[in-house]
Amino acid sequence: MARGEVDDAGRRRHQCEVCDMQFDFLSNLTTHKRIHTGEKPFDCDVCSQMFTRSSNLERHKRVHTGEKPFRCDMCGQAFSQTSDLDRHKRIHTGEKPFKCDLCGHAFSRSSHLNTHKRIHTGEKPFSCDVCGQAFSQTSDLDRHKRIHTGEKPFRCDVCGQAFSQTSDLDRHKRIHTGEKPFKCDMCGHTFSRSSHLNTHKRIHTGEKPFSCDVCGQAFRRSSVLDRHKRIHTAEKPFRCDVCGQAFSMSHNLNTHKRIHTGEKPFSCDVCGKAFSDSGNFTAHKRIHIGEKPLTCDVCGQAFRWSSLLDRHKRIHSGEKPFRCDMCGQAFTWSSVLDRHKRIHTGEKPFRCDVCGQTFRHSQYLNKHKRTQHETSM
Repeated sequence: MARGEVDDAGRRRHQCEVCDMQFDFLSNLTTHKRIHTGEKPFDCDVCSQMFTRSSNLERHKRVHTGEKPFRCDMCGQAFSQTSDLDRHKRIHTGEKPFKCDLCGHAFSRSSHLNTHKRIHTGEKPFSCDVCGQAFSQTSDLDRHKRIHTGEKPFRCDVCGQAFSQTSDLDRHKRIHTGEKPFKCDMCGHTFSRSSHLNTHKRIHTGEKPFSCDVCGQAFRRSSVLDRHKRIHTAEKPFRCDVCGQAFSMSHNLNTHKRIHTGEKPFSCDVCGKAFSDSGNFTAHKRIHIGEKPLTCDVCGQAFRWSSLLDRHKRIHSGEKPFRCDMCGQAFTWSSVLDRHKRIHTGEKPFRCDVCGQTFRHSQYLNKHKRTQHETSM
């Protein structure tokens, strides 16, 4: 068909001489040609930005005027462009017309679909100009950049603490409100963070996804695995600034510091005895109530403390984990090893306060006092 000829339906067609695209109206062809020529005859008298179409200029001008002539008939929200109104209406209708042809996931916006597709393609077109790390979304790149700039634009209106991400601020606010929106559907326990709920659920499922690559022991939390690994590495990153003693766990350091401060924050409400360690305090309370919650699964004997149960179990297992580094003899308990070592060292730490004679074991001293000094005592 030649340019300007009439088609079979009697319509005159106008064809582009560059790409052969056809139009019903000459004005449409004229506008189309600007794609090839790069001509932008319509310019904004405020910012001088140029456009190929007058309609595009009219929409642009609303940026400067703030005019929003398109209003949602459901909620009243106004928009400067009809395309924005159309996208907004899908919030009310629930319409998701853009579907992923790989997994079937549907979206209300084409831009969301395009971003989603990068999950399948692995495309990460947005790169950090500082460290080169790549991202699939510009929003992720913007958040990442704050690591380098230190920018924290989101501030808590209660305490003033600032954050680099809105999600961190939202979680922080729950400290002030006490809100715990994440509820366990098995026991009803509530949490302020979804991550805490996910960790909690492993109590019910028994899942332990974090495994030690040295001994294979599994844990529910990655933080517990990190602490465990220090058993193998002997790493002790927490150091006392008073005496220099180092610890593998921060709570052990905090407990140790009370040796220097004399602080004993845990006080028994029955006898008034105070403790620097919460574990010792809990174990002490069982003396008053007679509780022995830890039971041997072999013979049924009950104990107040886990350390006593562990020692007791070696009677059944025959385990002797404490070995003398001088003669190789092994012992079930560390206290027995300590007594044994005095044979090699000749140490006699127990002294009679009557005659000054010394002994390797306390029971030898007690026997000596009964037989030699009972009448004088």
